[in-house]
Amino acid sequence: MNNLSLLFSTVIADDEPIKLLDGAVTLYKRPSSHQWQCRFKLSTGAWHSASTGSDQVAEATTQAIAIYETVKVKLASDLAIKTKTFRQLATQELAAAARVVQANSNKRTHVDYIHIYTKYLIPFFGNYQINDITQELVDDYVAWRISKMGKNPKTYTQRRHAGLYKRVIERARDQGLIHRNRTIPLLEVNADRAEIRPAFNQQEVNYLQEYMRDWERFGRNQRSNHMRRLCRVYVEFLLGTGIRQGTESMPIRWKALQWHWIGEQRYLRIWVSGKTGPRYLIARHFVIEALERLIAWQALPYDNLEAVIEAKLDRKVFVFPEGDAPHSLDDVFERLMVESNLLKDATGKNRTLYSLRHTYATFALAEGIDIHTLARQMGTSVGMIERHYSKLTPMMSAERLAGAIM
Repeated sequence: MNNLSLLFSTVIADDEPIKLLDGAVTLYKRPSSHQWQCRFKLSTGAWHSASTGSDQVAEATTQAIAIYETVKVKLASDLAIKTKTFRQLATQELAAAARVVQANSNKRTHVDYIHIYTKYLIPFFGNYQINDITQELVDDYVAWRISKMGKNPKTYTQRRHAGLYKRVIERARDQGLIHRNRTIPLLEVNADRAEIRPAFNQQEVNYLQEYMRDWERFGRNQRSNHMRRLCRVYVEFLLGTGIRQGTESMPIRWKALQWHWIGEQRYLRIWVSGKTGPRYLIARHFVIEALERLIAWQALPYDNLEAVIEAKLDRKVFVFPEGDAPHSLDDVFERLMVESNLLKDATGKNRTLYSLRHTYATFALAEGIDIHTLARQMGTSVGMIERHYSKLTPMMSAERLAGAIM
């Protein structure tokens, strides 16, 4: 008798439900499908079901157990179990609007809804997973919309876009695709009036760095500890480079790190492939210490960062010791903010990983780095820097602007 057969207690008919893992998982077939489905109860009491993608019992059994274990890991890491793209969810909203128009052709409002979804929201956000939408992406949509329309839309139009976008986010939340504590940024009306984004001051950064020393070691399980430890280094990396979190920073590989020499002084230089094209950026010195902690934790066969750079290691930086990488660190960072009492800034806005990029820009301007250099470092335009940080520069230069005390 092979190992697989031990999962079954009796010989069964072709379409009879099968109990796996002492009854924790059930394999079954729907009347209209040849493929096996699996279902099991979550710790929340809700039922989870999924297709195994196979009509063969052995293959379906293996896949069902894999699905079960994957969902357990996601729940332990406070991640959404299922995910969909913006396009998939917006298409459901489109179908609802189309039914209204078909029933009553005078419903001009719903015709407008269809136009906004098909010409603007879906073309821009369509391929993004709901949980991957960031504040920066929403800001980019606003700029893209202006270029597509050839003007900044009126408040009425902005309100329509914001409302329809919010419907998709609410649909995702209703379907359990967004974790209950996760905040997805929304479109704002009058977005042409730039607001100061949530960031950290120097005292808060010092406190956060000290707080993370113990925080990273006290997760609920090993997976949680791994997420926390990786998150700590990632936070320091973002604070020390100004790089975009997510798609720009998570794929970075060790071979993209180099030394840049000016005389006898060396600096850590990182080759980044961002949305505005490839560029080099210079990391602050404390990033080196953070990366060397990561090297030791990942048990890489190198003594320090210098040896890793010399080896041109072709491996992602932000991974667990086993080599696998989290889909996102947004959720664990949000828990860090809640537990450290740093979630809200002085204006009551929630801080996110993207706030670390704003913090970097604020500190750089305060140190007197010109906006042209800062724009090149951060991979953005001078106009974007001026748009979001020009209000801060007079306060940062108060001493020079005020002159000598009389």
